[in-house]
Amino acid sequence: MIRVRCSIRHLDKMNQFATVFDLKGIYDIPPFSLVKQEKDAFYLDALYSLTKHHYENCFQYQKILDTIGFDPTIKHNLEDMPPIPVRLFKDYDLLSVDKSQIIKTMTSSGTTGQSVSKIFLDRITSINQTKVLAKIVSDFTGEKRLPMLIVDTKSVIKNRNLFSARGAGILGFSMFGRDITYAIDEDMQLDFEMVEAFLKKHKDENILIFGFTFIIWEYFYKKLAETGKKLALQNGIMIHGGGWKKLNENAVDNKTFKYSLESVCGIKKVYNYYGMVEQTGSIFMECDAGYLHSSIFSDVRVLKTDFSICGLNETGLVQLSSLLPYSYPGHIILTEDTGEIIGEDDCSCGRFGKYFKIYGRVLDAEIRGCSDTHEAI
Repeated sequence: MIRVRCSIRHLDKMNQFATVFDLKGIYDIPPFSLVKQEKDAFYLDALYSLTKHHYENCFQYQKILDTIGFDPTIKHNLEDMPPIPVRLFKDYDLLSVDKSQIIKTMTSSGTTGQSVSKIFLDRITSINQTKVLAKIVSDFTGEKRLPMLIVDTKSVIKNRNLFSARGAGILGFSMFGRDITYAIDEDMQLDFEMVEAFLKKHKDENILIFGFTFIIWEYFYKKLAETGKKLALQNGIMIHGGGWKKLNENAVDNKTFKYSLESVCGIKKVYNYYGMVEQTGSIFMECDAGYLHSSIFSDVRVLKTDFSICGLNETGLVQLSSLLPYSYPGHIILTEDTGEIIGEDDCSCGRFGKYFKIYGRVLDAEIRGCSDTHEAI
């Protein structure tokens, strides 16, 4: 793949972005078209403006920065801007706009008894999430909407005002499809007749398949493997994410996942993505070379135990930043995941930006993947 750098016109528009949170300044720039120097130039201004906004409008966030002695009125280096732990979203209702402006609340999924993160979205943040998700995913699937098979049950999206991460993911990715069909029935059983009728209807067409990793493995792959039935998905493009914790416990890694699916349905294009409910929209997609990629809307750092920054090919704690969170202070977060940055601007897939791997949760972190259990719908 040959990636074309953005134009001077685009760079001029980026300089205006720091005070514009509807993304008009950078929305028409290809999502993987900026090299490090270009991205850092506007990203610093954008995160600086977001930090000031959240400091001035979220009491808890202001208290955190005051406690650590961080002055948001001074423009710091990118590496010095402090993250907040994702667990704070479980303990506090963090808002940076008036509650009357909230149109949607998203929650992370968890096992019974666990507290969940609550993310409050105003109209600006919600629209930006949708726009950016479309930009990133279409770079992998193309602009054309494809017949879509969702490996989940429709009941997961019943309450559109209070989304789980799983429900929000389904609704978000549904915009890339047409003739949307759910492969799993209300009893979490694979509906063979429904799926086979869908495939017959769209024979010889490219098909988009979406689902959460654990759901696909447990209720789709295993059912096909047990029954010996085959599905003709050789023209399929599968996007999946979440739920790796349980699969890794059963010695199912990314390579095994892809090989196993190809064995039961012939699918070859399988793309994992990494994302969190705290930064919905600005996801990290896996390329054909097997690496996750940051876009112009997001960034990733890996930290050592003393919170200094790891170099390339060093494993540490993952810190994520995003330009999307405006209604809540989630623009720089410290995750509970470990990972490793492999390189920047030189991936063999042709996309610019950092590319990296995620290895799993830190020791003693809660299981908080958005599809580890299907009970939390």
